[in-house]
Amino acid sequence: MKSLYLRIYLTLVVLLLAFAFGSAWLFQRHMEQERGNIETAAGERMTAMAELLKLALPPASAPEDEQAEAFKDWGQRLRMPVALLDAKGKRIASTQAFERRSDDVGVILVTASLGDGRVMEMVRGPRPPAGGRPGARPEDASWLPLWLNRPGPGPGPGLGGGGALLTVLVLLFVGVALGAFPVVRRLTRRLEALQRGVEQFGAGQLGHRVDETGKDEVARLATSFNRAAARIEGLVRSNQSLLANASHELRSPLARLKMAFEMLQDAPENGRERLVREIHTDVAELDALVEEVLLASRLDAGSELGSAARMDLLGLLAEEAARAEVPFEPDAGLSDAAVSGQERLVRRAVRNLLENARRYGGPEATLSLRRRAAQWEILVADRGPGVPVDMRARIFEPFFRLPGHAEVAGGVGLGLSLVKQIAERHGGSVHCEDREGGGSVFTLRLPSA
Repeated sequence: MKSLYLRIYLTLVVLLLAFAFGSAWLFQRHMEQERGNIETAAGERMTAMAELLKLALPPASAPEDEQAEAFKDWGQRLRMPVALLDAKGKRIASTQAFERRSDDVGVILVTASLGDGRVMEMVRGPRPPAGGRPGARPEDASWLPLWLNRPGPGPGPGLGGGGALLTVLVLLFVGVALGAFPVVRRLTRRLEALQRGVEQFGAGQLGHRVDETGKDEVARLATSFNRAAARIEGLVRSNQSLLANASHELRSPLARLKMAFEMLQDAPENGRERLVREIHTDVAELDALVEEVLLASRLDAGSELGSAARMDLLGLLAEEAARAEVPFEPDAGLSDAAVSGQERLVRRAVRNLLENARRYGGPEATLSLRRRAAQWEILVADRGPGVPVDMRARIFEPFFRLPGHAEVAGGVGLGLSLVKQIAERHGGSVHCEDREGGGSVFTLRLPSA
């Protein structure tokens, strides 16, 4: 059986059946025990009444009229459907209740010996039905417990009562089984929809998402799938864009290299040196481009690039400032600035910001460090033309460059994108804003260790 909904449904039905029959068996056992207790009590009651009548009635040798008159008098007092029989089984006297009920269908006559040959006979059986025959008297109610627990046919929990209970249980089982099927089917239908969504996504429809309405486990599973699908789609789109842009960027230095090698054979002696320098420059540009593409690709994929460790941000920034030949201005009184992360990546992010400031911001670049709550802020300021407000978010996209900057300063547009990826990898952020007096300030935030 491959269908999940059938397995769930049949499991539910089997459990329901077991519960119904188990409940019926326990109930029947309980009622049988109760009926036995009442039968015992009734027998004891009959014996007690027989002893009482034996003492109250005239002896068996007395005239029948005298016995009948005394018995009827006691029968009226007891308000019971009873009769008195002599030793030969002849009925001497009976109460009106006995006469009225002894001919009913399904009644049971119970006898008790008075010990002198006479027998007391009593009616046990069903009362007239509700709203039954006229003349039914209230004293019949005294036999209601015996009627409810009597054996034999009738609406009590004997044979007839057990049949009624079984009927109720069967109806309950059918009702629950019919009601459970659409519930189970609805649950598994959502799972089937989720399966189809996964198959569509796996077939290449990266934008496909599944319905995640609801608050149960299936809805949470659908939400997790949509979140993972969005992440995968973003990674695939990013890699596709990265590959397309990298292919485009590789063409320029490769074309220049090809042209330089063709010109190198026929170039005069004084021109060869210039061509060799251009070849070295293009090779270095290719090497940097390949390295940045590989690093961006690994950051996008979430690959492990080394283990995180505690690092001294103050010393790292001082080294990079000296390397880039820019002034380093930490906040006064700072003696230790610790962050947790991968030193190689953080160094690369700071280096890219400084390189960006040198390339586009002119010679007046500064590097600063300040503490803000539980974060360290690394600020790289320049005196360049600034970044338009509507492009301050886009400059951190891969291969995006401000109009006209590529022709003037070169670059492939991956430096700031790497800074953003490294910042997010360490739980931080980066943004750009205007610098007072002209230029831009790039702020890299990293959480304090």
